[in-house]
Amino acid sequence: MQRTTFRDMQCPIARSLERVGEWWSILILREAFYGAGRFDEFQKNLQIAPNMLTRRLAALVEDGLLERRQYSERPPRYEYVLTDCGRDFRPVMLALLAWGNKHFAPEGISVQVIDRETGKVADPVLVDGESGVPMRIGRHVVAPGPAASEGTRKRLEGLSARLAESGLAGEATKATAKRSRRTGTDVEASSAPRRAV
Repeated sequence: MQRTTFRDMQCPIARSLERVGEWWSILILREAFYGAGRFDEFQKNLQIAPNMLTRRLAALVEDGLLERRQYSERPPRYEYVLTDCGRDFRPVMLALLAWGNKHFAPEGISVQVIDRETGKVADPVLVDGESGVPMRIGRHVVAPGPAASEGTRKRLEGLSARLAESGLAGEATKATAKRSRRTGTDVEASSAPRRAV
């Protein structure tokens, strides 16, 4: 049976899952962040079948998250190095780590992020790079971008009203939704922040 592909979906989350949505991919990237680079290191650390590891490494190389580099000519040997695209996955990895520690560590925290200079435990949070304000449901909403299709635009334009009705919106979003119900118009895309989360 052919697996569904998300490559052509107009959704950055779906397109990202196409590249890293298979759990071995994320664990391979985790090991690369921990310093692994050679096939045998990945296999030993993950206890993954060689044929599965070969497929996942090839896919990560093809999608531009890892680069395959030769480090020995005789015999020919290769290592896998994070690319810029792969390194840009690090905040996602740290967010998963923090989320997992918060919700899925009943025995206590086994891995944590620390500040190398101070030795203090760090709390990874997602912030708006422009304002430095932590991302919060209600304040930061998903909105259509410049390249959004008509279908994407229609689906997202009513988001502010739906969030307000669900109680997940901030006061500004609630006021906009209330105003749109009173006037009988849809919430305009311009009423939502343009920066997608």
